[in-house]
Amino acid sequence: MRKKSSKTYQKYSARMRRAAHIKNSMRGTKEVPRLSVFRSLKNISGQIIDDTAGVTLVSISTLQKDLGIDRSKKKTEQSFEAGQKLGEKALAAGIKKVCFDRAGFLYHGRIKAFADGARKAGLEF
Repeated sequence: MRKKSSKTYQKYSARMRRAAHIKNSMRGTKEVPRLSVFRSLKNISGQIIDDTAGVTLVSISTLQKDLGIDRSKKKTEQSFEAGQKLGEKALAAGIKKVCFDRAGFLYHGRIKAFADGARKAGLEF
């Protein structure tokens, strides 16, 4: 168990507080689902969720072997490619407009690159 005074715990609890605030202010519907992004130290994943039905419509992760992302690139470039692939899958599934849920992560770096890739593929948010 982490110490409640540790720097890691403080950063984690601040992110969870931001994530709860963001999620309370937006809900994914069938017309405009929610694009949720998760960033770990090595990977990034995103999923498009319909909160009213409680289902994931489209998902993608850099952990997937069949994704075709070059692992020798920087993590920011990998995030951009993953966002593009998610956008292409979403358009193929008939999803054009989403609301972006950054899950408490700050909007810069890999999160911003993922969003830019999804926008370049044709998603609107």
